[in-house]
Amino acid sequence: MKISTYTVKPKLPAVLKPLEEIARNLWLSWNFDAVQLFIRLDYDAWFQSQQSPIRALGMVSQERLAEAARDDSYLAALKVVYNNFLKYKKGLAWYRGPKKEVVAYFSMEYGMDVSLPIYSGGLGMLSGDHMKTSSDMGLPLVGIGLLYRQGYFQQVLSADGFQQESYPENDWYNMPVELKTGKDGAPVKITVDLAGRQAVAQIWEVRVGRSSLYLLDTNVEENPQDFRNITAALYGGDKETRIQQEILLGIGGIRALRALGITPAAAHMNEGHAAFLGLERIREIMEEKQFSFEEGREAVWPTNIFTTHTPVPAGNERFDISLMEKYFKGWTGILGISWYDFLSLGRERPYDDREPFCMTVLALKLAAYANGVSRLHGIVSRDMWKGLWPGLPLEEIPIGHVTNGVHPKTWISSNMKDLLDRYFGTHFEDDPTDLTVWAGMNRISDEELWRTHERRRERLVAFARDRLRRTLMRNGAVERRLQQAEDALSPYVLTLAFARRFATYKRGNLLLRDPERLIRLLKDSEQPIQLIFAGKAHPMDMPGKELIRSIVHFAEQHDVENRIVFLENYDMSMGHYLTSGADVWLNTPRRPLEASGTSGMKAAMNGVLNCSVLDGWWDEAYNAEIGWAIGRGEQYEDTNLQDEVESKALYDLLEREIIPLFYQRGRDGLPREWIKRMKTCMKEIGPSMSSHRMLLDYSNNFYLPALKNYRRMIKDDYAEAKSLADYFARLRQNWDAIKIMKIDSSAKPVMQRGDPLTVTAYIELGALTPPEVQVEFYHGSVSGQTRDIEHAKAAEMKAQGQEGNCYRYQVKIECTDTGWRGHTLRILPKHPALVHPYRTGFIKWA
Repeated sequence: MKISTYTVKPKLPAVLKPLEEIARNLWLSWNFDAVQLFIRLDYDAWFQSQQSPIRALGMVSQERLAEAARDDSYLAALKVVYNNFLKYKKGLAWYRGPKKEVVAYFSMEYGMDVSLPIYSGGLGMLSGDHMKTSSDMGLPLVGIGLLYRQGYFQQVLSADGFQQESYPENDWYNMPVELKTGKDGAPVKITVDLAGRQAVAQIWEVRVGRSSLYLLDTNVEENPQDFRNITAALYGGDKETRIQQEILLGIGGIRALRALGITPAAAHMNEGHAAFLGLERIREIMEEKQFSFEEGREAVWPTNIFTTHTPVPAGNERFDISLMEKYFKGWTGILGISWYDFLSLGRERPYDDREPFCMTVLALKLAAYANGVSRLHGIVSRDMWKGLWPGLPLEEIPIGHVTNGVHPKTWISSNMKDLLDRYFGTHFEDDPTDLTVWAGMNRISDEELWRTHERRRERLVAFARDRLRRTLMRNGAVERRLQQAEDALSPYVLTLAFARRFATYKRGNLLLRDPERLIRLLKDSEQPIQLIFAGKAHPMDMPGKELIRSIVHFAEQHDVENRIVFLENYDMSMGHYLTSGADVWLNTPRRPLEASGTSGMKAAMNGVLNCSVLDGWWDEAYNAEIGWAIGRGEQYEDTNLQDEVESKALYDLLEREIIPLFYQRGRDGLPREWIKRMKTCMKEIGPSMSSHRMLLDYSNNFYLPALKNYRRMIKDDYAEAKSLADYFARLRQNWDAIKIMKIDSSAKPVMQRGDPLTVTAYIELGALTPPEVQVEFYHGSVSGQTRDIEHAKAAEMKAQGQEGNCYRYQVKIECTDTGWRGHTLRILPKHPALVHPYRTGFIKWA
């Protein structure tokens, strides 16, 4: 049966036309005034549409549209919002550089808005906030991702509390995406080779304020069913589906930008899923310029950025060699390298034929810039991947950190934003990169801040009751149980929220380890607490599902269902209620397994106090004036002991500090000390964990240098790239010939502070010359335990002349630090085009 298809759009009166433009731009998702236009147009349609503005417009009757077109009040509100929208799009931004040089940002998922369900958790939330913030700052950044037909699963809890999954199909023609077409009106399409077969993908655009996100979709007629399923579900299918998705994202993403006429001057791989883009960028330039693989690699290496989010080796994507051979054996001919050399790009130990191909290793080897997503995660990542730079001290491993941040206007509740706007004016709107605005929190009256927070708690309780009732009705609960749901929770009780992915290491049941102690807190007649849990377990994660069921069973068995609730189907909408309405945000991961975490930041910006293990972002943000730390950052070999110790520490915090502080009220009924902490929390976390601070870090440390590198590289027909490739070819041929023959030092057994120290070294360089190597005097304190140099400093030694086959190098320093000191020499690459000298295999120690 042949079906003719077409698209039907709502017929809007001319004066309401701006509604459609607003609905198709996710600027709406962080501007509640714009959301209110759709709520006001038809409240029922807005919520039946699942908060999708485009679908809501299609559900509103023509009579209601005509009525709104005659409503002066509604039209005035629409005019204000639309003018603000136009002002935002055309206004001055932080970035003032050339717009044609684009940074392409690649991520497997994007949590932009509840109306665009192509996200699962923290990685997607970060990517969404990254895109919104790049729009605020006017960065020349475009996003690349995949358009999942089903997105992530919908969570449904059975009457027994067991998680089940459903996969509703997304209706893209009622969502804020637009199919990209060419001048002939036909969809723009690209192809990628998948094991000798051509997969076709079309491209959709999501407008994000001033920025664009492009999503690839293989659900097209040209593809067989298995290829159409590549973009069926986020993180769905087997390893073969995964490698197909990652080829489409990385290789197809670069081709999509080219097809749209966009030149990616730099590329940011958000997690290893996108690492194949490095191969495609090399292939492109090899084909265009007739370069060798090494020349192509050196041309793109200075313009690639990689962010890792995974703090455990097992969490990094690896593919069996048989799968790599199926999909990439042909690339050896394309790149002109051997199969061994190709596999080496994704191996820590190239000589180990049993090692699978790791996407993180590929990304690290093809990117000049790499970072973890918190200070602690940067330390963990340097230790995890130190094998890629043998001989390099841990602190010099070229993996830095940019701590994640969250988009304030998206995550601060509308009530709280109204309060902040009254005191700070339109500062968040006019200059979002000026983070000093948060310093004025003490100007806000205690009464107003507390009443605003209480309203959010009331809304959270109302939302939770409604969600519980819906769950119970679906499961066929009796009327008595439905009535209990109406009375679940209290808008006046200290509320703790735990909402995140339900993986076992996050320990969602840590607070249930001592039932008697917990029940006593829940049922206390004077100072009770209540707990709200939410989160999804991965469909294949049975232990995670059991965690959820154990919480539901605990509440039933101990008759505390009105004090402990689990809300099903955690998404962005629920996240807004929880992060603004709870009093305490609870986070209990096993350190150091939480790379960063962002939900606690969202809560903190709403004045919600964190109680967390010192892991991820909290490890660097915590102080006693803004929340509570569970433990002191200890790490345990025995996880049972860790759970026991930290659960007791959590109970102690609740009983001795958190609960008394919350219920300590003055004669006016206000918890003044609690409010003081709320203000301090917002004042400190607002600027430090803002996504604008994060994007400033990315811009100043990575994006702007990468764009500068791009301009330098393309100059004189990529002369620097060719020079670098020739240079490293010389290094590979001659590195082993370098010998440190002799070191003379003026050091005496005992030196006085201020004494001069002269060190002279005699070094054979073989066919190399002094300008081609960096000889460093490496010195610092000596560890009494390991006899290693610690807190080291490096000073470059200068070539003083040649004696026979040796070059004489010398350095003079002053002894400034006391204690047991030591020094040695090392040799590194040196070339004016190098971003940094730490290249795998090129370090030689005395």
